[in-house]
Amino acid sequence: MNDKITTFLNSDLLEKYLLGDTTTAETEKVETYLSNYPEVQNAYNTLQTNLEIVSKSRGVEAPKHILNSILSELDNSPVIALKPTRKYRKWYHLSIAASFATLIFAGSSFVFYTQNMNLKTENQKIVDEIYDLRNDISLNNSRLTDIMLQFKQLNNPETEKYIIKGNSRAKNLKTVAYINPKDKTSMIDVVSLPQLPEDQSYQIWAEVQDKMVNLGILSETDRELKQIPYTENALGLSITIESKGGNNTGSKENSVAEISLQKHN
Repeated sequence: MNDKITTFLNSDLLEKYLLGDTTTAETEKVETYLSNYPEVQNAYNTLQTNLEIVSKSRGVEAPKHILNSILSELDNSPVIALKPTRKYRKWYHLSIAASFATLIFAGSSFVFYTQNMNLKTENQKIVDEIYDLRNDISLNNSRLTDIMLQFKQLNNPETEKYIIKGNSRAKNLKTVAYINPKDKTSMIDVVSLPQLPEDQSYQIWAEVQDKMVNLGILSETDRELKQIPYTENALGLSITIESKGGNNTGSKENSVAEISLQKHN
């Protein structure tokens, strides 16, 4: 083995070429040596085989002294002439192809995963919309049922209508009560309520002999027909001004509107 070949083999050009790290000029030089010198071809084949083995065993790099061992083995072994081949970097090319295939597969998987998640999100939105729509339909049906019942009660010949107007303390107060002694139902329609300080509220009562029975709080938000408790043997209805939240016991002194029911019982 001449000094020229020894110098070439002692350089790192073969390893760089095998890993694809050579420049254009270095690549031409290595391929020239591979074509013209069987010793270089043998060294390259050995490097390629060893690199494949090392790569398969978790990618551990080959020891740096491996090239010296190869050169020593070449000095003691007969030289076998081999035809030049262009398959110098077959393993490297296969690795690149496998890497690209892996990247393409990963990219495709991510795209499909994203599309699947978007589809699930859209499906969930549709399910939620259907659920909300069903709730709306159920709520509307319930409201319609209530309206039909109220309409039926208002048109019942047994239902009596009472207009309750405010006194001098609440001149603009006006409510309408609908009472059916036969069906034992009571409803009230708040037409107008004068505004009160924030610490006060209106409360409606049923007068029974010597006591007043609480029927609930009245507010501007109640400006629609609503049910109130029916009170047996009520003598009258009274609306008072109480502290915020109402009281458990009523007093005639706080009354701002009242009406007698005695003639209807």
